[in-house]
Amino acid sequence: EAAIPKMLAPCLLRRVVLTVPLVFVVALLLVEPVRCDQEAGTAIPAESRPCVDCHAFEFMQRALQDLKKTAYNLDTR
Repeated sequence: EAAIPKMLAPCLLRRVVLTVPLVFVVALLLVEPVRCDQEAGTAIPAESRPCVDCHAFEFMQRALQDLKKTAYNLDTR
């Protein structure tokens, strides 16, 4: 009875080792590749886009406001 699990483990391991890459390859074949000429959306000219620093500053301002609101709510409780 003890010999069956000892022989079953390598068989299951071999099956998993062969099945996982096969599933991965099939998934890659089924996924449609992204092409460079596909447009993700409307392009915004660089002149009208805010710089990265502006985005970071706005994000930090909103995060600070959220923290202040949370602290105020905790204080009022």
